[in-house]
Amino acid sequence: MTEPFLRVKDLHVHFPTDDGVVKAVDGLTFDLEKGKTLGIVGESGSGKSVTSLAIMGLHRGTRAQLSGEVLLDNQDLLKVSDEELRGMRGRKMAMIFQDPLSAMHPYYTIGQQLTEAIQVHEKVAKASARTKVIDMLGRVGIPNPQRRVDQYPHEFSGGMRQRAMIAMALINDPELLIADEPTTALDVTVQAQILDLMRGLQDEFGSAIIMITHDLGVVAEIADDVLVMYGGKCVEYSGLDDAFHRPDHPYTWGLLTSMPRLDRVKSERLVPVAGNPPSLINVPPGCAFHPRCTFREFAGIDCAAAVPELAESYPDHLSRCHIAPAKRAELFTEQIAPKL
Repeated sequence: MTEPFLRVKDLHVHFPTDDGVVKAVDGLTFDLEKGKTLGIVGESGSGKSVTSLAIMGLHRGTRAQLSGEVLLDNQDLLKVSDEELRGMRGRKMAMIFQDPLSAMHPYYTIGQQLTEAIQVHEKVAKASARTKVIDMLGRVGIPNPQRRVDQYPHEFSGGMRQRAMIAMALINDPELLIADEPTTALDVTVQAQILDLMRGLQDEFGSAIIMITHDLGVVAEIADDVLVMYGGKCVEYSGLDDAFHRPDHPYTWGLLTSMPRLDRVKSERLVPVAGNPPSLINVPPGCAFHPRCTFREFAGIDCAAAVPELAESYPDHLSRCHIAPAKRAELFTEQIAPKL
C-alpha cells in the first residue's frame, strides 16, 4: 500500500482569547493520496478553513497553539523552518483563498503578482513568465487576458478576482491544492469551468486536492472521499458514494435533507438543521451535536456524558455517534432515505 501524500494526525489548533480558548480544530486525522480529492464539509465555524491554514503554515506568527502532525510527502509541516515552508508554498502546495480581494496585493497588477509566483520557483525570463500568465488567465475564463494582465485587483469584479486567485494557485502545478470555497462568487457556468480545470490539473500531474465547501453539489462533482466536520472535530469520514447513499451521522443527514434537488419534484419543504453551530469556546459536553440532534433519544445513554469515538460503522466508513450502528442504519432507511 502506498504512503499517503498528505497525512494529518491528531491536529489541534487552539486560540487563547480573553474569553477562553477557542478550540477551532480539536483532534483531526485524515489521509490524502496523490490523484485523489477530499471534500471537507460543514457549517461556518466548524474548523474547515482553520485546518487548511494550518496545513499551509499560515498560523505561524499568530497566537495559535498547534499540536499533532501534518506530514506532506513525509515532511512534518509543523516542524520545518519558515524558509523551507516558503519554498514549498506554490510548488509543493498551494491554496485558493476564500476572499481574493484580501489575498491579492492592491499595489501590483495581476500580471506582476502571477509572474512573481512563477519566478520564485523557476529561473525563467519575465517575457516567458508573462506568456504563461496570460495563458493561465485565459484557461480560468478571464476574457481578453492580454489586456487584463496589466490591470489591478480593484479593476476586477469579485468573480474575476476569484478566477485570478485560482490562476495564481494553479500557475506552478502544485502537488497539493487546497481550495477554500473556490467557486462561491462564481456563476454555475464558470464554476463548471473551474472544476474541470482542477480535474485537468489532477489528471495531468496527479495532484492531491482538498476541496473545502458548503456546497454538497460541488463535493458530489469532484470528491473521492468526504470528511464532515462539526465543532472542530470530524464526525463522519467516508467514500463519496457512502456519504450520499449511506450517510451514518445525524448531522450529515441534516446537511443532506436541507439540500435542494433539481432532478426531481420536491413535494415537501426542505428541513434545515435545527439550532445554531456551537461556540468553540464553550463546546457542548459529550457529543457536540447533541443539543441539535433530533435522534439523541435513540442513543440509550446520555449523549452529554462522553465524547463518542470516531469508529468504523462500515468498511472504510467512520462515524462519531453514541447511537448504535445498527440503529443508525435503521433510522436512515426508515426516516432519512425517503426524504433524499
